[in-house]
Amino acid sequence: MKMKIGTMPIVEMLHRHAEKNPLSFHVPGHKGKIPLNTVGEMSAEEKLSRSQSDYSWSLFEAIFPIDVTELSDTDDLHDAGGAIAEAQQLAASLFGAEETAFLVGGSTAGNLSLVLGCCERGELILVQRNVHKSVLNGLKLAGASVVFLDTEHDPASGLPDLPTIGTVEKALNRWPHAKAVFLSNPSYYGWSRNLQPYAELVHRSDRLLLVDEAHGAHYGLNPRFPSSALQAGADAVVQSTHKTLPAMTMAAMLHMQGDRLNRDRVKGMLAALQSSSPSYPLMASLDMARGMLSHYGAEWFERGLHAADTIRDWLREQSSRYGLAEDLLQNEWIRTDPLRIVFYDREGLATGVELQKQLERRGCWAEMADDRYVVLLVGAQCSNGEAERLLEALVDMEKQDNGSASSPIVGIKMVDDAQRNRAIEGDGSDIKRITHEPAEPIVLERFPMEPHRLEQIPLLQAVGRKSGETIVPYPPGIPILMEGETIRQETVELMIRLQASGVRFQGMKPSEKGLIRVMCN
Repeated sequence: MKMKIGTMPIVEMLHRHAEKNPLSFHVPGHKGKIPLNTVGEMSAEEKLSRSQSDYSWSLFEAIFPIDVTELSDTDDLHDAGGAIAEAQQLAASLFGAEETAFLVGGSTAGNLSLVLGCCERGELILVQRNVHKSVLNGLKLAGASVVFLDTEHDPASGLPDLPTIGTVEKALNRWPHAKAVFLSNPSYYGWSRNLQPYAELVHRSDRLLLVDEAHGAHYGLNPRFPSSALQAGADAVVQSTHKTLPAMTMAAMLHMQGDRLNRDRVKGMLAALQSSSPSYPLMASLDMARGMLSHYGAEWFERGLHAADTIRDWLREQSSRYGLAEDLLQNEWIRTDPLRIVFYDREGLATGVELQKQLERRGCWAEMADDRYVVLLVGAQCSNGEAERLLEALVDMEKQDNGSASSPIVGIKMVDDAQRNRAIEGDGSDIKRITHEPAEPIVLERFPMEPHRLEQIPLLQAVGRKSGETIVPYPPGIPILMEGETIRQETVELMIRLQASGVRFQGMKPSEKGLIRVMCN
């Protein structure tokens, strides 16, 4: 198939179909047009309701004509041989893959398909502990055996990092029959590592490296961005195109390369897990996003990068109260996303969640917040005017809160310069050499364990028992104990420390502090 770089095959295909003014005697039920009210005379109330309805339907006026089904001139995602196949090949060329599959179920569909496509029931996979729940659900469905790899945390900021190379190597040596290593990079906070050393390590043992790169679809597309997982040599990479590129929500991509991965099996899982009636507008948005990037290249991001620099410079140089999480970071091997700004209250007078609410009251909506940090995701086409509007909100927040509180909020961990330097010079300087003993393999239950299989005991008596629940301190939402996992002494000690500091746990009720559900012997 001869491809034309810069074209948008799916968009053009749908445009040609709509230009035929087709008379639809097929699904979907809207038939490509706005429905009309033809049911008798309308009362005044009905006319008002109709007016509101007309406005609602007008939102879909441009979408309905291209929201079609598999016809003779619209190709089929599950048996692509025309425009969809061409669009996927163009995407593979842009992102550096050998083969790309469009996802209409988000990265969730990609993660599920990778796990199910790579692991038979009972086979072992090594998985970074703080992965997305879709990976965990894939493990449950596959019936695979999993060894969780503990992640590092930056000592100054407290934000999570990847498992170290040493941790991965030790796990590979201990479990030589593992089929794959599954990592998540970058994190929700925009922190990442160069994955090339991980790929080289994993491939020396002829294992697969699978990567959830949901938050890094733009990586490798501009010199200022970190390199992508594909560039590092990963066998399969899932990207949430909709998160950082101009595609509709749920539109994502699965990229594959090399001969280690059984691509036919993965694609078979995709066909089983994705809708048999995939959304053409979603696929068109993927095609459009790729087409724009092919045409404009790295330059397309410059506007957003300039806006992000403006925001970052103000926080760093002019703000009297707010600080950047990246300025706490001294570890040169961690890379940050220039389009993701993570800030906090240096004085500890407000949590990240409170700062997020203050921004919302001023018309600015953040990506997320936790007990300390706010995460701002700057769009690639964010304008200077939008950046200035955000800064006006931050300045107003500083003015309003100046002098309104006199002491830090209990529970917020503050890091001053001296503390930060001690962390970097102490634990931080050794972080590259830290290795964790791999946990024992477990098989995650597909369904919650039934009460008769569980008992509740004091935490201090739980060492060596198998956990009957998944324990997640929130924030940051990273599991420290999985259902079915053997409870270790260090895990119990960590849970006790976190509970004492007031951290809330998903999976444990406040009334059950100091207790844990375990599997009956």
